[in-house]
Amino acid sequence: MTYSLEQLKYLMARLRNPDTGCPWDLQQTFHSIAPHTLEEAYEVADAIAREDYPHLEEELGDLLFQVVFYGELGREQGHFDFDSIVDQLVRKLIRRHPHVFPAGTLESEVDAGQRPDEAEIRQNWERIKDQERRAGDRAGHSAPPSRLEGIAASLPAMTRAEKLQRRAAQAGFDWPDVGPVFDKLHEETEELKQALTEAGRDPAKQEAVEDELGDLLFVCVNLARFMNVNPEQALQRTNRKFEARFRAIEQRLAAEGRTMEEEPLEALDRIWQAVKGVENS
Repeated sequence: MTYSLEQLKYLMARLRNPDTGCPWDLQQTFHSIAPHTLEEAYEVADAIAREDYPHLEEELGDLLFQVVFYGELGREQGHFDFDSIVDQLVRKLIRRHPHVFPAGTLESEVDAGQRPDEAEIRQNWERIKDQERRAGDRAGHSAPPSRLEGIAASLPAMTRAEKLQRRAAQAGFDWPDVGPVFDKLHEETEELKQALTEAGRDPAKQEAVEDELGDLLFVCVNLARFMNVNPEQALQRTNRKFEARFRAIEQRLAAEGRTMEEEPLEALDRIWQAVKGVENS
């Protein structure tokens, strides 16, 4: 027997049944399960990065369960339900894909020879999203909507920085090419060095170090954007690389009956370089 989405929704309602449901599930709220949703999303991304597809199937199920949970909470409180979530999603995707659904209906199709190019599709996508923001997010407000609205403040800082920069670039607020970004990187590095020197003389200026480091990281994200590199993915790759090399050092020392704490930095660096050499060979 293969279970269906309808049965998953029924299971969720059973878990939330006030008389016979699960005590833990009954205690949950939108706010309490939000951190679990973030965790599940990261576990999906991790399984993809490791190309662990059997595990990915399980993690996608866990992530889907989060959406079903929100749908049940919304139904109980009269805000929405799972079906209305799906309905709104389908309507939005049809609206944002006129190159696939030209008449604005799920059944309508476009002639294969009339399909616009990728640049035009991307431009239309952003234009439609901007129209949605203007029509919805600022309804009833007299102030003009910001082009940066709709970028979630809860996103990881690096991811949010990239989205802010891309949105600003669409309005023409951007560097002409990558050259000035490298200049800005050098400028921010020097400003960070200066702030660090001043904080050494006056600890009250430590906050300026954080500000300048933030500026430097923001420029690094800009640099990644110009190079068509996802900065979050790039840093994740470096994290995995560092972890693998560090573990290799630990294993080599353990095999020789030595410990990392007993070794001078120079010896550890020689092993590090040797591990890098094996990777590159």
